[in-house]
Amino acid sequence: MNKSLIKSIAVLGIGGMVSGCSTSAWITADSLSYQSTSPRISELSEAQSQRWGHLDLVRDTVPGMSVNRAYEELIKKKKGQPVIVAVIDSGIDLYHEDLKDILWVNPEEKPGDGIDNDGNGYVDDVHGYNFLGESYHEQLEFARILRLKLGDEALQQKAQEELQAKLPEAKAALPQLQQIEQFVNQAHQNIQKKLGKAYYSLDDLEQYRPQSPQEEQQVGILSQVIGMGQDIPSALSDLQDGIKYYQSQVNYNLNLDFDGRKPVGDNPYDYADTPYGNGNPNIRNGEESHGTHVAGIIAAVRNNKKGVNGVAQSVKIMSLRAVPDGDEYDKDIAYAIRYAADNGAKVINASFGKKFSPNSEWVYDALKYAASKDVLFVHAAGNDGNNLDDPENPNFPNDHLGKNAPEIVDNYLTVGALSPVYGSNMIASFSNYGKENVDIFAPGDQIYSTMPGSEYDFQGGTSMAAPAVAGIAAMIRSYYPQLTAADVKKVIMESGLAVPIRVKVGEEEKTLDQLSKSGKIANLYNALILAGKVAAGQDSL
Repeated sequence: MNKSLIKSIAVLGIGGMVSGCSTSAWITADSLSYQSTSPRISELSEAQSQRWGHLDLVRDTVPGMSVNRAYEELIKKKKGQPVIVAVIDSGIDLYHEDLKDILWVNPEEKPGDGIDNDGNGYVDDVHGYNFLGESYHEQLEFARILRLKLGDEALQQKAQEELQAKLPEAKAALPQLQQIEQFVNQAHQNIQKKLGKAYYSLDDLEQYRPQSPQEEQQVGILSQVIGMGQDIPSALSDLQDGIKYYQSQVNYNLNLDFDGRKPVGDNPYDYADTPYGNGNPNIRNGEESHGTHVAGIIAAVRNNKKGVNGVAQSVKIMSLRAVPDGDEYDKDIAYAIRYAADNGAKVINASFGKKFSPNSEWVYDALKYAASKDVLFVHAAGNDGNNLDDPENPNFPNDHLGKNAPEIVDNYLTVGALSPVYGSNMIASFSNYGKENVDIFAPGDQIYSTMPGSEYDFQGGTSMAAPAVAGIAAMIRSYYPQLTAADVKKVIMESGLAVPIRVKVGEEEKTLDQLSKSGKIANLYNALILAGKVAAGQDSL
């Protein structure tokens, strides 16, 4: 779950509201650099807000990835080789207008015949595979540890502490948010009627003379919300999303009596209990939006006059449904990674993570397998606002076996999230960070992308930053297929933009090189230039 949503609700003042193979020949530009320390003053327009991650820090003073500039000045009409990007996530809306034409199609599989035509062990896997079967809601891993009594006494104790920290908060927050949402909604409808307009400004509220103490309170709260820079419909939407979040927490994620795996039928803690799942990785309900949003960031069809443009072109998206509404299972992730590696993916996007991983060795082995198949694994850093270098803040999966332990693979890239505001608030407040365990930052807050039902909306999280970088990786692998996964990782890290400012992390201010290994923000323009030089032997990594 994206923690920025809950933090944005807190900002509303909740307590006060209720009483083809290319060469480097075509790369001739110089790399971008940025020296200014001045923050952006003017606000983004609506159009800029919907594509800010593609803007350019030098030209637009927005910490985007110079995607538009790369297409305009470097790529133009040049085509690269097709690249398969596996999205290990919730289901994807396979019929979305901006995604249906970029789906991977298994050439050897005949849809709907109930036969494993290509003999890869998966029946009817035309666009990928669904490791969750018909399930969707799930417990968090520590709740499963307690319910199934997994692990030793120390693990049980840690799981119990986590439950005691989170369950009371969820039970308290749910009725509070429901009360707030009802109050704001009633106030909004009443003031709309009294003003005679659907949309009103802060000036309208200041000029209105309340007819009763209740109206005075309503006007005060609505003024407070608008004064904080949020329109009322957006605030109500945030509140409603927060209610859904805590409802899932109470009913499923933290409910020790709930078993979300029943519809699947396997034992998720028995790696040998296969086969399971099915060949249909489509979404199961409209709320299952995460995978669809991620896929659009990577590769939504460009310039088709619909919705959004993905970062990458010449991409085919492989849908691997393995992340439920709750924590993913290690077994599903391990098999999904292996499926992607065995079926031609060159990049895997992994916008998920959890604090407990009782069978992490299955995932580590799968990551090593993907490395042996030259597949780059791009992972979201997580949304707890934590320093991942602290052993008290584990985030699984990862590429090491403990603090100060060497990396076990060289194909693993961890991405933190940026906000659209260049300056001290550039690091998204929810983003995890770490000089050793986060590699680079990319646009991740307030990202506009594809949603189920051929819709589009904003979402935020490191889950949105990872696919932005996966898109860069896909472009490098498309135009320079001779580069290895390890090469692509190094190119992305070394070609990023270094920015000479200090940014807020909690109560502190730090430089980017104190928050990530590269100390940079991802940049498509520079990545393509450096990749071309490396491919031509003009530069080494």
